[in-house]
Amino acid sequence: MALISNEEKQEKIILAGVESPENYRTFKASFKELGHLAEVAGGMVVDTIVQNREKIDSKTILGKGKIKELQQLIEMNDATTVIFNERLTPRQLIILENTLQVKVLDRMQLILDIFSLRAKSREGQLQVELAQLKYLMPRLVGSNIGLSRQAGGIGGRGPGEKKLETDRRNLQTRMLQINNELKIVERKRELNRAERIDSGVYKIGLVGYTNAGKSTIFEQLTDTATLVQDQLFATLDPLSKKMKFENGFEAVLTDTVGFIQDLPTELIDAFKSTLEESKYSDLLLHIVDISDPDYQLHEETVLTILKELKMSDIQMITIYNKKDLNPAFNANTFNSLIVSGKSSSDIAKIQQKILEVISQNFSPFSIQLPISENYRVYALKKELIVVAETYDETHQQIILNGFVSQAKAWIIADIEEGTS
Repeated sequence: MALISNEEKQEKIILAGVESPENYRTFKASFKELGHLAEVAGGMVVDTIVQNREKIDSKTILGKGKIKELQQLIEMNDATTVIFNERLTPRQLIILENTLQVKVLDRMQLILDIFSLRAKSREGQLQVELAQLKYLMPRLVGSNIGLSRQAGGIGGRGPGEKKLETDRRNLQTRMLQINNELKIVERKRELNRAERIDSGVYKIGLVGYTNAGKSTIFEQLTDTATLVQDQLFATLDPLSKKMKFENGFEAVLTDTVGFIQDLPTELIDAFKSTLEESKYSDLLLHIVDISDPDYQLHEETVLTILKELKMSDIQMITIYNKKDLNPAFNANTFNSLIVSGKSSSDIAKIQQKILEVISQNFSPFSIQLPISENYRVYALKKELIVVAETYDETHQQIILNGFVSQAKAWIIADIEEGTS
């Protein structure tokens, strides 16, 4: 699960957080997830400390008594790092590191660190570096605290503390360079996207909480081998593949980064072009892992982020995944399915549901072709949803019935004109 190499020494981590009236619904799940994130980043959680307060302390997050208790825990466990579940201001970071005399991170920096490890493509690496620079700059410039961390480790990957110290006067320049490089990549992505839009290809986007099983379902629906791992943020770079239905219809399916609670705004900004691959979808498949006890919270988180990204108006099918791990689950919501992403019969049900939803938005058609043009049927099925194919030997015709999108209506018009 962890991304640490054998040569690296695991950092001993203490997790800290405040449960308050503001976060009482989400805190337990969020704090548990923080431990999972720390392990994925290669750390070893040796202890935790939680305080119930009306609100966080403006200077040290935890109250004075809990800070003393935290200092004792650090000494007892020989801990090297404290990770707070809350987002730390630059001032809080400085005060906490001066007080605790160990490396201090927050949830946001931990997520950024994992993204840095996950990014494989040049675009992904640039996006993560930009997000890290945006987040770290106000916390490092004018401060000698964070800059003293030359050992790297969790929170020190990506652009790196040493690089930031060397380039502290040129951070804006570096950010400008990254933006310029990303604009070139984005223009290429926009051209590819425009080609798909112009071609009228039906576009389906996969969205969901990280580790919900999107990659498994993507692999099954597109019959391709992708990175399928039981890890948070296993997929960062968008991946688009052709999806072929049993009736011959074809669409483009796109998988992209999984969502998470408190996804840093810096990451949303940096991955804007990547996320827009799903934003331009005709249909979204929202994958929900019902084996996770916090699946309802995860579902709400995804819907909230989709709203923030102005994607909530896109038609959506909710796929409740991993039914084999939660056989008692039941859902009667509109446009939803309960499946196991590893079941071929359930994958067929997903395809059937997609066609059902698409057909509701397409216009019905009926066309006749001469039997001599039978060779055209295969190509037509890729563009149109054919639900019935009849051979009329008396009139030497092939009759196709089904549904067609507005973008492909010209195909029907051309055939009708040619046979009139």
